[in-house]
Amino acid sequence: MKTGRGDSYFGGIIKSMGLVFGDIGTSPIYTLTVIFALTKPTEANVFGILSLVVWTLLILVTVEYAWLAMSLGRKGEGGTIVLKEILVRMLKSGRRVAFVGFLSFVGVSLLLGDGVITPAISILSAVEGMVLIPGLEGTSQGVLILIAALIAVSLFVFQFKGTDKVAGAFGPLMVIWFAALTLSGLIAIAGCPRIVAAVSPHYAVRFFMDNGMAAFFVLSEVILCATGGEALYADMGHLGRRPIVRAWYFVFCALVINYLGQGAFALQHPDTKNVLFEMVQGQSRLLYIPFLVLTIIATVIASQALISGVFSIVYQGITTRIMPLMKVDYTSSHLKSQIYIGSVNWFLMGLVIFIMLIFRKSENLAAAYGLAVTGTMTITGIMMTMIFARTTKKWKVPIALFVTLVDAVFLVSNLNKLPHGGYWSIILAAVPFVTILVWTRGQRALYRALKPLDLETFLLSYEQIYAKGKNIPGTGLFFTREAPVVPPYVIHCIIRSNIIYERNVFISIIRTDEPFGLKSHLTTGLGPGLDAFEIRAGYMEVIEIEKLLKKHDIQEKVIFYGIEDIATTNPAWKVFSAIKKLTPNFVQFNKLPASKLQGVVTRVEM
Repeated sequence: MKTGRGDSYFGGIIKSMGLVFGDIGTSPIYTLTVIFALTKPTEANVFGILSLVVWTLLILVTVEYAWLAMSLGRKGEGGTIVLKEILVRMLKSGRRVAFVGFLSFVGVSLLLGDGVITPAISILSAVEGMVLIPGLEGTSQGVLILIAALIAVSLFVFQFKGTDKVAGAFGPLMVIWFAALTLSGLIAIAGCPRIVAAVSPHYAVRFFMDNGMAAFFVLSEVILCATGGEALYADMGHLGRRPIVRAWYFVFCALVINYLGQGAFALQHPDTKNVLFEMVQGQSRLLYIPFLVLTIIATVIASQALISGVFSIVYQGITTRIMPLMKVDYTSSHLKSQIYIGSVNWFLMGLVIFIMLIFRKSENLAAAYGLAVTGTMTITGIMMTMIFARTTKKWKVPIALFVTLVDAVFLVSNLNKLPHGGYWSIILAAVPFVTILVWTRGQRALYRALKPLDLETFLLSYEQIYAKGKNIPGTGLFFTREAPVVPPYVIHCIIRSNIIYERNVFISIIRTDEPFGLKSHLTTGLGPGLDAFEIRAGYMEVIEIEKLLKKHDIQEKVIFYGIEDIATTNPAWKVFSAIKKLTPNFVQFNKLPASKLQGVVTRVEM
């Protein structure tokens, strides 16, 4: 039996476990430990909290992502940017489109901010399990942070090699991890079988009735069990929908069994400090160290999946023109999704270590964790509801609305984390958000300030100069945004400086709103010795321009492109100008032969 992507039934499930479920799969390390540090593990509390955990996984992951979101894809790709692309096609009015654009910017920024906190809390919480090893009880928190930081550094240092080579080992290792979670959970449940009743939702309702406002704030810690749920949808393009959904059912069972086991252990040992690790140590002292090693491996795999996800989001952002260009390396010859962005990698590494040093303990980090996740989930819920309301699947609207309301309740409960470190998720998300806003507005303002010429007006002067016959032998390539619009640098080159070749080709790259697909088209005879070459590519597509040019028999002698020198007194445009100078230009991004490149500077008043 085969899945849609050529993997066997179980092959697809195993791969999904390695690439998609690392983050949510490592949540049992800290979720109940953090909750029981704040709420005493009395019988009523344990049953109520376990019920909340199970139903959070059901509503926010199974219903919202596995059923609803994953039914919305474009060419198999998922994620916030895909939801935006689907909605923009459906909406007519400018205001609604602007609102959807704003929502998607916030969603993307929150996900990127999360890319810093997840590796920090996962690795740190795993390393903290070392203090239960006999002889290491006295290990200081500083040493634990140092070990966690070293693990994080080695993880980031090896990113440039690509995960293609090691990804094969991720799946089987995560299968062992989920098997270990299931087994330890079952052993603990066997000692207290009545804990299984906690699956009933009435315990969650009773917990709310007994505790009121305090129960509402407990939700802000309960959400830790569902962090990483959004990866099901965001990573859909890597593996396809079916294997991810199938794998989720296995993962869901493993997580629920382990949480119930931890609950049983907490009932019998109410003074427990680190529920999962103490439970495993109590079951087998011999197997504790192998389990700890497995935990650290699982957190590294979880962090790896998240880093790959960040690269993927940034690449989508670059090609859909909401983010500045960055140098991108492709680490796999056959997997388009395997990319490496050095500047993002090192920036992320610095922030992960910085966050570890600031929060020092994983339970402190839990105070900053959850706000970004619930924000992303709420935005996904709003966008899904808007999409279903405009399709034939209107029956899904009430379900999507219910899920969005649940997301909103979790989001509001997480607002109480703001003074305790939650503001860090806002600060971390603000960096990409401000960059996106400045970049998108700046691009528009720059395009207006450049005052490009239409082709007809340009041709009047061009034809006169070409007719003089003093043309340079060979072919000159000129990059333009679109063929019928001529940018100022081309006018400067050809009309003012009389740099005109025997054959001149306007080349434009247009990114479509589909993830993949590549078409190129040559239009000859726009004018004497003037052709247009258009490349239409999906936003996840890697373009090899040189190959396409050769295919259409274009042997260029020189490639011209425009560089804008921005003069401005506006502080926002000064930031935009600085970003433009710091990032590679369009031609460097597309890897063209340096010996043929000629940049033409145009001074622009903004």
